Amino acid sequence: MKITIKNLFMKSHNYLYILLLIAVVAGGCKVSKDLAVPQNATPVVYRNAASADSVSIASVPVKEFITEPEIQALIDTALLRNYDMQIALKNIEASELLFKQSRLGNLPVLNLQVNASSNRPSDNSLNGLSTSQFLGTKHIEDYNANLGLSWEADIWGKIKSRKQAALATYLQTAEVKKALQTRIIANVARGFYQLLMMDAQMATAKKNLALSDSTLRIIHMQFDAGQLTSLAIQQAEAQQLVAAQLIPQLEQAINIEENALRVLTGKLPSAIERLASLERIRIPVGLSSGFPSAMVSRRPDVRTAELALNIANARVGVAKASMYPTLTITASGGLNSLKASNWFNIPASLFGVVAGGVTQPVFQRKQLKTDYELAKIDREKTVLEFRQSVLNAVAEVSDELVKIEKLQQQYDISLKRVGTLQQAVRNANLLFRNGMATYLEVITAQSNSLQSELELATIKTSQLTASVELYRALGGGAN
Repeated sequence: MKITIKNLFMKSHNYLYILLLIAVVAGGCKVSKDLAVPQNATPVVYRNAASADSVSIASVPVKEFITEPEIQALIDTALLRNYDMQIALKNIEASELLFKQSRLGNLPVLNLQVNASSNRPSDNSLNGLSTSQFLGTKHIEDYNANLGLSWEADIWGKIKSRKQAALATYLQTAEVKKALQTRIIANVARGFYQLLMMDAQMATAKKNLALSDSTLRIIHMQFDAGQLTSLAIQQAEAQQLVAAQLIPQLEQAINIEENALRVLTGKLPSAIERLASLERIRIPVGLSSGFPSAMVSRRPDVRTAELALNIANARVGVAKASMYPTLTITASGGLNSLKASNWFNIPASLFGVVAGGVTQPVFQRKQLKTDYELAKIDREKTVLEFRQSVLNAVAEVSDELVKIEKLQQQYDISLKRVGTLQQAVRNANLLFRNGMATYLEVITAQSNSLQSELELATIKTSQLTASVELYRALGGGAN
């Protein structure tokens, strides 16, 4: 009969068929039960929500929600050049490679081995005497070229669980990138609004400084006329210095905020040109939060926690499957010869081996059982972490909703106060020039007006920031 690899494998085929049949039948077995994502983790509506509305601002594209061209340009640059974002993209690439590799887990492992050896035994040894007597040589040569195959049957779903874990890990890195993206968008907008606030406060400080200078000149004139004492000059100068001191403070804060924004956009610190003003920016109104259940499916950090549960389920499956029998089939075949000249003499140099085995762990010092119990505990921790992430997310949305509501009330009151105090400053100056008000009344009116205008700019900036933070908290900007 002609000797071939096929002939050499024929004697083992019945045995292998039996093992494969066992693998196919048992392959449908599930050794562990997955835990589902908790369905009662969110409330029906948010606290402080104006109304229950299925529409959420999170579904609005970034450029429709933030309409200022200068902020849009900074956001585009930050999403492209921010180093944290670039690192996140590299993490996605690495995770994608690992996921693609895990998809090949059901394929066999093939190894090609080629080796040659020459052995010269002792003349007084049994091998040496036998070699000399039967082969007529003092050297034993061996030339081998073989292809080895090893395949593990995924009877208990261990390889499948590893694939699921790799997929969830890959998706997690994508969600981390989305979470970073929403944070960058919010930080850029908040930083730009802070700059506009400080620009407005700078204008207020300079205007108040000029007004204090005018008042101080009148007081000097009255002092020269003997109508006032030097105390009036000192108090007026002190009030003027309050406004003057604000200018370098604001210049310092502006430079630091500009540097922070430049770093956020991946550029070296430098000035940021601003054409917009705080006064002209419209405060968003009628912001809808939607239902909490929609936020859970949209917000990246919550999705990351949900995917962590998928990973934990898969690890429990792997740990449980490791306690059950493992079916491994191996095969090797190739060319073997004692002489190099006969190495590729086919079919005489052909050889083949086929084997199949089942390995059942018996005693591992309780290591496998401990790994399984630890995996279950980790899964239970993951469920708690998911609940905590949902709780934090709902709290963040509720916080921003109450901020938006109460800041609007504060803004309305502050706006009226500014108008009243500005009128008081005009009246005080007029009465002072006509000798019907004291210099202390003028100084007090100017001081109160300065503080109220600074506070109004702060409140409006807080309103703009709260709207952006609500957009982020709901998962806006993640796509």
